[in-house]
Amino acid sequence: MGRRIEIAENRSVFVREAPASRSTAPGVLLLHGWLASAGLNWIQSFDALSRRYAVFAPDLHGHAGASSADVPIDEHSQHPFEIERCADDMAALIDHVSPGCPMIVIGYSLGGMVAQSLWRRHPDRVAGLVLGATSAAPVPRSRGRRSFSAILSLARRATTVVESVTHTPRQLARTLSSILPRVLPPRIQAALEATPLGLWAACELAGHHWPTVLDAGRAIAEFDTRDWIGEVDVPTSILLTKRDSLIPAAQQHAMAAAIGHAHVETIDAGHFACVRDDFADALLASCRAVERALV
Repeated sequence: MGRRIEIAENRSVFVREAPASRSTAPGVLLLHGWLASAGLNWIQSFDALSRRYAVFAPDLHGHAGASSADVPIDEHSQHPFEIERCADDMAALIDHVSPGCPMIVIGYSLGGMVAQSLWRRHPDRVAGLVLGATSAAPVPRSRGRRSFSAILSLARRATTVVESVTHTPRQLARTLSSILPRVLPPRIQAALEATPLGLWAACELAGHHWPTVLDAGRAIAEFDTRDWIGEVDVPTSILLTKRDSLIPAAQQHAMAAAIGHAHVETIDAGHFACVRDDFADALLASCRAVERALV
């Protein structure tokens, strides 16, 4: 469950939130990865984090709840995905849910890039950073950054045409959960009710505005903060995914080294560590390292 928060005229953010168990707990802002949603990315972490912190988990532009039926499609076509714009939206969200109180910003993969930009553009909103499975330059020039960006830009234009004709992703997001109970046999319906995560995950993915999501891939390809990442001056923890084939551990180590003072917490997993049962423990350790440095 979540709610939509108006952060500016004609701009809103869909946010899942959980109050903290401790009244003195700092707020944490959870920024999810590419192709995911806040719900999908942080499903293993919500409960553990909310026992200690006030938790706010928005869906980034174009992803899942950010693209629900009450958001006009034209709004997406008029605003391609830009990491800097997402950072500005997150700053406005912090102003709304935690006025005057900076938050610990936790970013995973793409969310880690938004978190870096949020610190750069709005440092007064960021008390500390946890950067997981992310990089200061995820697609270096040596790995064909320009070609990768061009391919995703082309894919974005193609899916924009398809979506403008069919509106299929939006329609699927609206109707999937209401249609399936009527067409499935009772036995299968009962099984889905007992284990609803598969259906729920499908609905989350169906809610994406796919042209914008593909454009986010282009933004990832062009992202590079190596010129200034060493200027980060807030407590920072790197949650390093040791067996990551998408964001190699060497890139994550390089980012930690550039920041200099960063705490490093490792998890022996690949890029999708966030869905593992042991992820919450590693994430909490990273948050506590940042929290200790804030005292």
